[in-house]
Amino acid sequence: MQSRRHMVGSAAAACLGLLLALAPFGNAVHADEPVKAVATFSILGDLVKQVGGDRVEVSTLVGPDADAHGYNPAPGDARKLTAAHLVVVNGLGLEGWLDRLIKASGTKAPVIVATKGVNPIEGDDDHGGGGHAGHAHHDDPHAWQSIANVRIYIANIRDGLSKVDPGRAADYAANAKAYLATLDGLEADIRAAIAAIPPEHRKIITTHDAFGYFTAAYGLDFIAPQGVSTDSEASPKDVARIIRQIRRDKIPAVFLENVADPRLMQQISRESGATVGGKVYSDALSGSDGPAATYAAMMRSNIAAFSAALGKK
Repeated sequence: MQSRRHMVGSAAAACLGLLLALAPFGNAVHADEPVKAVATFSILGDLVKQVGGDRVEVSTLVGPDADAHGYNPAPGDARKLTAAHLVVVNGLGLEGWLDRLIKASGTKAPVIVATKGVNPIEGDDDHGGGGHAGHAHHDDPHAWQSIANVRIYIANIRDGLSKVDPGRAADYAANAKAYLATLDGLEADIRAAIAAIPPEHRKIITTHDAFGYFTAAYGLDFIAPQGVSTDSEASPKDVARIIRQIRRDKIPAVFLENVADPRLMQQISRESGATVGGKVYSDALSGSDGPAATYAAMMRSNIAAFSAALGKK
């Protein structure tokens, strides 16, 4: 089955680009009010909070533990955009539904693409199953899985906030600088944790192909039966191939994603003999009472799960 993202991606990207070019730099921010910023999904919302601090009131369209790929906007989402001073989006085809929502809202808020300046990698939307030959190639939208890319996100968010609220630009710059230092420590800890995993165990099975940037940055090899969008479906052939690979390479664990149906990974675990290594957070944060309530906590929670399941030298 061809994914919805595959069908609408090109048209959505073109339409969004036109909207960004034509949108006026609207809704003025008054000195005595917070900036109303809307982020498209929970990970991005946390990054806006880190830069905005108490100067910015952040709302998200796709909340914790929810999947941004196939999201269906609600009427309240249009109202959020109408009232916004700033809209922050991921881009790279993640929000295929966004152009319709922007049109419906009539918002005059500027739209900041957080991935502007990121060097995208290519991902597969499907694996040739469901009657479609070959692979559907698109930019992988999960750029936040590399901390180097998140530094770019932070710079874009800082600049966007400073443009709509120039009187507080120094605050946004200071917050961004402090958070970049936090990211430096986080990345050092991730690299140390991966170095402690035996090289022969550095292979991970997850539901969909959300960790390509993590692989490129840090060296763990992620294998997934679904493509970069959770809208794609894994064919029986893909599932059988992965089960054979788990057995051949003695991959110790499969991981459940918080945005995915767990049944596919449970099936692969049963048929391959690999253990279920716990829950990982790929496309969304956990709730505020969970282990991944912020971006930094999400990355630490994931690497802790990988380390526990894959073992140490």
